[in-house]
Amino acid sequence: MNSIDQVAAQLRSLRLASMAGALEPLLAQAEANELSYLQFAQSLVEREIGERNTKRIDLNRRKAGFPVAKHLEEFDYRHQSTITKRQVNQLLDFSFIDNRSNLVFIGPPGVGKTHLAIGIGHKALAAGYKVLFTTALALSEALEIAELKGELKKKISALSKFDLLIIDELGYLPMNKQGNYNLFQLINALYEYRSIILTTNKDFTSWGEFFVDENVAVPIVDRLIHHSHIFMLGGESYRLRQKLSG
Repeated sequence: MNSIDQVAAQLRSLRLASMAGALEPLLAQAEANELSYLQFAQSLVEREIGERNTKRIDLNRRKAGFPVAKHLEEFDYRHQSTITKRQVNQLLDFSFIDNRSNLVFIGPPGVGKTHLAIGIGHKALAAGYKVLFTTALALSEALEIAELKGELKKKISALSKFDLLIIDELGYLPMNKQGNYNLFQLINALYEYRSIILTTNKDFTSWGEFFVDENVAVPIVDRLIHHSHIFMLGGESYRLRQKLSG
C-alpha cells in the first residue's frame, strides 16, 4: 500500500470518506497548480463539507414527504395575477423561517396554493432547512392516533424538529372537537418557535365552518396570523383550464 492509499484508509477510518475519495485527484491538482499546503488542506475540507451538505439535503428531501415534484420555476404567474414573482422571490431569503413567521395562502381550489407551498418548500430544503409536508387531513389523523396512544406530546415534539411545516388543504373537510384540540396543541407548540406554510380554501372569517369549537378556532387563527404573510389568491382553476383546453 503506497502512502496515498494509507492516508486515504486513515481518512476513511475517521469517517472522512469524501476526503479519502478526493485525496489523489486533489493532490495531483495541488502539485500541478503549485498550491500551498494550506490551499490543499482547504480544498480537501471543502470537498468533505460539500459532500456532507449534499447528503444531508438529500436525506431531508426524502423525509419531507412531498407528494409531487412542484417547483417555482414551473409556476405560471401569467394566470395568477393576485401574487407576483417578485413577492414570491422576496420570500426566498427565508427570513420568514429565521423569524419564525408563517405563510398563509388562501384561495379556491386549483389556483396554485399547493404548487407555491411545495415550491417554496423545495427551495428551503436546498437552503439547508428541514421541511415536512402534510395535508391537514393526514396531520389530523396522525395527531388523533398519537392522542389515542397517549403520545400526543411525543408526536408534537417530533413535528417541532422541522424548521418548516407545510399544512395543505386546511378547511376542505370539517374537524371534530378532539381534532380541533389536537391541532391547537400543535399550533401552540410551534408558535414563535417554528414556521408554518398553510394553504386553505377559506378565509379566516369562515373558519367556524370546519372548526366545531369557536373557543379553539379563535386562538388557532390568532397564533397563525400574528407573525404571518397572508396571500389571497384568486383566478381560474389551473386544473379546470387544462381540462377545457385539452
